[in-house]
Amino acid sequence: MNDLYNLLQKIQKRPAMYLGRHSIFNLQAFLDGYYLARRELGVPLTEQEQEFQVFLQWLRERFKVETGQLWASIILFHAADERSAVDLFFDVFEEFLSQTKDLKPTEQVLSV
Repeated sequence: MNDLYNLLQKIQKRPAMYLGRHSIFNLQAFLDGYYLARRELGVPLTEQEQEFQVFLQWLRERFKVETGQLWASIILFHAADERSAVDLFFDVFEEFLSQTKDLKPTEQVLSV
């Protein structure tokens, strides 16, 4: 696995293969497990992983949410169902990336 954003691109293309089913909560559980495994192995966070940590606060501001809701719950609230919530995740994550820093062409891997 090269980096977090390449992994997310793979998940976007084949969510059921990575998540079991097309579910925003399965995506959140997958990413939580990813971070837990890295922490347990003592692997320091990459720049992309540190940037992703800012995503929750950005998402709360983006959707004007002032509660401690999980990012998956916030996205699901604004989607028709869990399947469309996964698609919305990738849309808002791409928006997050474009707003938080100037990306190099190789980092613009999420395209919907």
